[in-house]
Amino acid sequence: MPVKPAAFMSYVRFNDQHDDGQLSEFRERLAAEVRAQTGEEFAIFQDRNDIAWGQNWQQRIDETLDAVTLLLVIITPSLLRSPPCREEVTRFLERERKLGRQDLILPVHYIDTREIHDPALRATDELAEVLHSRQHADWRELRFEPFSSPVVRRAIAQLATRMRDTFWRTPAPVAAPPVVAPPVRRPDPRDLATRQTGDTGAAAGTPAKSPSPTHVVDPYHRGHFTTISAAIKAAAPGDWILVRPGLYEESLIVDKPLEIIGDGHREDIEIRAHDASALVFKASIGRVSNLTLRRVAGTGRSHAVTIFQGRLDLEKCDISSDSLACVAIRDGADPRLRENKIHGGRQSGVFVFNHGLGTLEDNEIFENQFNGVEIKSGSNPTLRRNQIFDNKVNGVYAYEGGLGKLETNYITGNGGVGVRIDEDSSTVLRHNNINRNRYEGVWIDGGSSGVIEDNDLTGNLGGAWDIAPDCEPNVTRARNLE
Repeated sequence: MPVKPAAFMSYVRFNDQHDDGQLSEFRERLAAEVRAQTGEEFAIFQDRNDIAWGQNWQQRIDETLDAVTLLLVIITPSLLRSPPCREEVTRFLERERKLGRQDLILPVHYIDTREIHDPALRATDELAEVLHSRQHADWRELRFEPFSSPVVRRAIAQLATRMRDTFWRTPAPVAAPPVVAPPVRRPDPRDLATRQTGDTGAAAGTPAKSPSPTHVVDPYHRGHFTTISAAIKAAAPGDWILVRPGLYEESLIVDKPLEIIGDGHREDIEIRAHDASALVFKASIGRVSNLTLRRVAGTGRSHAVTIFQGRLDLEKCDISSDSLACVAIRDGADPRLRENKIHGGRQSGVFVFNHGLGTLEDNEIFENQFNGVEIKSGSNPTLRRNQIFDNKVNGVYAYEGGLGKLETNYITGNGGVGVRIDEDSSTVLRHNNINRNRYEGVWIDGGSSGVIEDNDLTGNLGGAWDIAPDCEPNVTRARNLE
């Protein structure tokens, strides 16, 4: 008789107690959502509530090798310091190896954990490297939202869908490509593009099949198309475009909801544009992941990536520009930039203007000719856990009414000021490390204001502060290390 699908939740009890049982409720709601999506009862074992935890764990891990058990890992600083939790994850990794799978551990990043987002610390902890390499669900902000919130309910539904697709795989019919070639597999790009083996962008694991249409781009004529632009033109909203290694000398204009995913090592999948942006996004929603995007010297002036509207998830890409900025966010666009390398911009790394928004998380923004991040004209992005370093001028520059919220970023070694706030701008800085910049850590002028709390501002050559006298009444400072 086949064993019913089930999951185990690896977590630290203190975190559940500290949040008044929120992790226990999360487990119950997630199990119920999987049941709602599959019509089958689904158990997520938790040692706090289930006497069967120990027996089922031993049976599933030690005695059977059925492929229907998943480990839900709740990532917190305490988890990486808990020997029992580390043992659970380690034993499950061994189980995956025996089964030849890499999709049975589902990390949920619940509390910000430096070993996960700091490459130097991550390199000293093999388990942190493994968890970082897996596609994870980010609950660091959702943790503070009620379960009745539509955002939280959608996030639980998305998690349940991933679990459903892992357990209840159903083969989808694969249409033959229009060229003379073997039938092309239809992998789930979420597996291919977000489960990496380090910073190279190498895809890992055997992805689950999906009925969603996928268009394969291969310059060797072994897919449906030889250019990405042709695939975009042919695709319907909601389709996936899978890009195989090669050099694509074209400019991509995305004007419909699509997912464009690199299938292979990121550095081997290069979109190179000479006279326009490598990527222009003009849709309501979309995703671009695991590509190298280059705007190289040519006629005219443009950014490497220009986001005009909507919510683009731009993930794990390598982006540079020999013309203007690497990434431009404008006109109210609200993208999500995560785990990208943004460097070598002829101007700034990220330029947010004309009321642009956006959330930038876990990116490396470095060695740009102007500023790491430039914010102006009413724009209001959020920056978390980015490394902004070695830019020729400032780390972050807000001016002409620029806003922005900076939390837990590392802003170091820049040629000017760590964070400059000027010309009637207002920025919030909390829990950042702003160190070793050539001038001051924070410079505020031009009638600007700011909230600067709990930051490390040591080691800047010009000192911690330069605040104009007329700005002093507008600035809140508390608990900063100077």
